[in-house]
Amino acid sequence: MEHPFILSCESTVDLPYAYVTGRDIPVLFYTYQAEETTYTDDMGRDPKALPHFYDLLAGGALPTTSQINQYQYEEFFDGLLKKGDVLHINFGSGMTGSVNNARLAAETLREKYPGRRLEIIDSLCSSSGYGMLVDYAADLRDKGCSLEETARWVRDHCKRVHHQFFSTQLDFYRRSGRMSGAMATLATILNICPIMRLDDGGRIIAYDKVRGKKNAIRRTLDTMEAHAEGGADYAGKCFVCHSNCLAEAQATKAALEERFPHIDGDIRICDIGTIIASHCGPGTVAVFFLGDERQPDEK
Repeated sequence: MEHPFILSCESTVDLPYAYVTGRDIPVLFYTYQAEETTYTDDMGRDPKALPHFYDLLAGGALPTTSQINQYQYEEFFDGLLKKGDVLHINFGSGMTGSVNNARLAAETLREKYPGRRLEIIDSLCSSSGYGMLVDYAADLRDKGCSLEETARWVRDHCKRVHHQFFSTQLDFYRRSGRMSGAMATLATILNICPIMRLDDGGRIIAYDKVRGKKNAIRRTLDTMEAHAEGGADYAGKCFVCHSNCLAEAQATKAALEERFPHIDGDIRICDIGTIIASHCGPGTVAVFFLGDERQPDEK
């Protein structure tokens, strides 16, 4: 199918690479470093890559991630602009400053390609919430919407993509220094699961905690019903992703299907990729949906 413009994104959409390329969306890859080795955020291309990542974590590794630099963006965009106009949706600025490098690259390339459009949008989203926003944009592109129409929809809706998530394993938070050892130990003993969301700027906010996985799922669904378009009659897309805890993700999906019977299509379950998981570790489940506009931190 010939499209009116090229839609592109970054590997932190946390959707399978085969799915993204099947929708004709070029991808720019992040990398992470562990034990003096650099690895690509694989997106499922190599079935051994994600298990190897979790083996590294289990062995005590603390991966680090970095921004995509201006040169990498220039090289990526240059190849796309040779083919047509480009709408690039960036990984949210609440998670990384890479979008600034993308904008610098775009300014440079606009001089080289004066007859082309290169639009950069800060998604203000993360993981499969970012992926869901890109997926909606691909739907609009495939319907024949122009770059301008699609970009306007993305800007109008990026803060309406909700990211609700909870963590069932806190050891990584302790090892990485994101939580004190005493707090992590107490939370583990009490079977406490932190409940988190993204605010309007795409930053992580921990706003509640519950005891047990079933209560964490219930709290997440209650929040979704309060904020989703149409409440329990929500009829938009819904994605679930997880970091090495498929059983919890499947339980969440089953609960979603029961609570929200009108969801558009099948609820897609995806792996949280290595970049996001480098910061959250294993044991996180996230739910993404369209709703009212995300709010700032209440503190």
